[in-house]
Formats: sequence, structure tokens, C-alpha cells
Amino acid sequence: MDYLKSVGTVKAVSSDQVGQSPIGLGFEKLDRGVFDPEKAYDKVAQLGVKWIRIQSGWARTETEKGVYHWEWIDSIIDNLLRRGLQPWVCLCYGNGLYDASAAEIFGAVGCPPIHTGEQKQAWHNYVSAFTARYRGKIQWYEVWNEPDGTWCWKHGVSGTEYGEFIKATAAAVRSGDPDAKVIGGSTCLPGYQWINDVLATGAAQVIDAVTYHAYNADETGVFERVRALRKLCDAYNPAIQLIQGETGTQSRSDGAGALRGAAWTPERQAKFLARHIMADLFQDIKFASYFSCLDMIEALRGRVGDKASYLDYGYFGVLGAEFDENGIASGEYKPKLSYRTLQVLASIFREEFTREEFPFYFRSLGSTRLMRDEDHVESLLYQGFRKPNGSCAVVYWKPTELLTTSYEATICIEIALVSGKPHLIDIIDGTVYEIPETLIEDNGKGVRVFRNIPLKDSPLLLTFGDFAEF
Repeated sequence: MDYLKSVGTVKAVSSDQVGQSPIGLGFEKLDRGVFDPEKAYDKVAQLGVKWIRIQSGWARTETEKGVYHWEWIDSIIDNLLRRGLQPWVCLCYGNGLYDASAAEIFGAVGCPPIHTGEQKQAWHNYVSAFTARYRGKIQWYEVWNEPDGTWCWKHGVSGTEYGEFIKATAAAVRSGDPDAKVIGGSTCLPGYQWINDVLATGAAQVIDAVTYHAYNADETGVFERVRALRKLCDAYNPAIQLIQGETGTQSRSDGAGALRGAAWTPERQAKFLARHIMADLFQDIKFASYFSCLDMIEALRGRVGDKASYLDYGYFGVLGAEFDENGIASGEYKPKLSYRTLQVLASIFREEFTREEFPFYFRSLGSTRLMRDEDHVESLLYQGFRKPNGSCAVVYWKPTELLTTSYEATICIEIALVSGKPHLIDIIDGTVYEIPETLIEDNGKGVRVFRNIPLKDSPLLLTFGDFAEF
């Protein structure tokens, strides 16, 4: 990139300036009170994301039977809405008032209320009261979190059991808010038997969307996963939408939780975020969410009274934090490189845009920084986009192994049927580059060739016209 002239950076846009967006962020675990939301609200809103996933926190709300203490969740929802952020709610977890095992588990994680009539009725009452209270404020409700994993469905996973739970919960949701949308799935493990078992119960007829969690280093796998889920859902109910509910990785190697133990760095985390969110935007999904807003304890296997069992720190956040003796995220919540990357994506890919296939061709021939012989342009990931103002763009990158390979080369791009002044944007930090005329061949007949254009292992955006503000 050193031979291109920087002419600015992508303008940050706050969430209250965004009408619609396919990009969201996780704001989970406040049901367990593991961070101070007051220190995060403004920073999250300055990202320009729209969808914010929160957890309902049954155990925190109903601390005596039949009595609901809404103050904490009222505050969260109102603060998010006031900043232009749209919450969507994961209805979870268990409640020690009705389940002795839930009383022993930190946050009552993994204890669904399905074993006794009292549990089922208490859950119905709570969910109905929740959705009635937030009618007109919240539209989308997700039934539980990662029920295909034993950390969140502790007595042993069963797609059939979870499918029946969806049906019961959907009835409770709509008894409180008939207009609410219900989400099922929240699936994180590979394979399709479990979700097929879920849909086969008839749950497919009462849900509006299925969420999937994509915790894998290689973003290329998302394409096959979405295709398979789409085909499976279509077989039961073609109206079901798909939502990427969680994806993320660590910014250091010693974190707990998904993708732990690998050689993650802040830069690799930012590349992961850019590659995965862009891959999601290639798909026909409603929105995509990055996990998470902040570094925090994982606490999925914690036991009440055993502090050591839940002091397991995950470094997934776009904001970094320190931790006090109880594992609560403390100090100033500081933006990482991934924060800026998410901010750039949210600024560019908001409001209306469509995927579009332009006539374009990648080749290494004529590049002064040749790709290796074993590198083939066919291995690149790329997609065209267009906005209503006529501007368009092509995003592209080399999907290398993030943890072992750093890649930078140049490439030639031949493209037709686009107009407007070209720029190149590095999505990682939002730097906008001017492309000198010496690198452009224009035959005046609608085809331009860009020679020696940078190619990296993170997304670059070749824009035409006013595709991005800077």
C-alpha cells in the first residue's frame, strides 16, 4: 500500500444516524452482571452498528416466585434504544427458584425449564410478561442460547426436546406480543442432524428465523453452512430467515472460550472480524452479529460459591478491559483495532445496498509484485455491491490461514460496467487511497484495467463513485 496516496479515512457514523444495517454486536452476559453497561453504551453507539443482542436474564429478574424486577433490563433496553441501537433478545437461562441445579450454576446457565409442570408454567408466565412489557420496543426473540452444546443444555442435548421447547416458548412470546418474531436454533456445532430434529418437531412452523454461530478460524466454511441451512429450512418452511447470531475470536492467545489457545493478536482478530462479517454479507441473511462488545469472563461452567470456576477470561471484545477480583470487567473500556474495523464496516454497509455481479477478472499477469506460482486467482474471495445512488464496489481478499500466514501482493483487475472515480479502501483501518492514473488503463468503451492493485489477506474495497463517506 506504500505506493498509493492516502486521501482520507472512512467517516464514522453513530447508530442514531443509521436507519437500517445488516451489522450487529453482542451485548450479552448482563444477566450475570459481568460488566458495567454505562461505560459501554456510548462507545458501542459510536460504532454505527444497529442490532444488539442481549440476554433476558430470568434468574436476575424473577428472584421471588411470581414477582418480576424489571429495573435492570429496562435500563439496558432504554439506553440502547435512546442511542439508535435495536436490541434483540435471547430468552434464557434457568432459574434456581424452580430448579435446584440452576441454583448451583453461575447465572443458571444451561438449565432449561422443561422437567416439571411448575417449571414450564413459570417460564411461560415470565416470557409472556417480558414480551408484553417490551411490545413496540423489541421485535425479535431468540429461544435459548446454543442448545446444541452441553454447556448450555447441561442434562444432554436433544434436538427433539429443544424443538418442543421452541413451540412452548413461541406460544408464550406471542401471548405477550402477537406481532413478535421468534428465532430458533442458536446452533454452534457442525452437522445438521440436531437442527433437522428441531425443525421436524413442527418448530419450523412457529419460527421466523434460525440463528447460527460461526466460531471457526476459516471464514470460507460459512458459505457451505449457509447453503446447507437454507436448503434444510426450505424443506420445512421457506419463509424462515437466517441470522448469523455470533462469530468472533480472541485478541490474545491465553483467552478462554471458543478458538482459545491459538496465536491470536489484535491484528489477527481485526482480520477475522473483517473476513467473517464480509463473508456474511455475501449471503442472503437478515443480519450478522460480532461477539462481543467487551472482554469478559466466559462463565459457562461456573459454580455458585466457587469463584475460581468462573474466572475464565475471554478476549473476544472490540473493547478491552481489566478485571477485578470478582471477574467483573473494570477500568476504562478501550477500543482495539477490531473496534475500528467494525466501525468501518458499519459505516460503509448501511442503509440500502445490493449484491451485484459485475464483469470483472482478476489476474496476476502484469503485476510487479507477482503472486507465487502456486497462488491462483481462483482462490480469492470477492463480491460486487451497488447502492441506490449508482455507486458500486468490489471487495476482495486472499483467504490465507490467519494464524500462520501474513500475505501481501499485487494483482490486476479488469472490470466493466462501472463508472465514477475509483478509490481503494483498507477495511481494517478505514484508510482511503487514491489510485493514480498511471495504474489505470481505460479504453473508453466501458472497460477499465487496474494494474498492480494491492492484494492482502484482509478485505480491500475497490469503490467507484460515492460508495463510502470519507
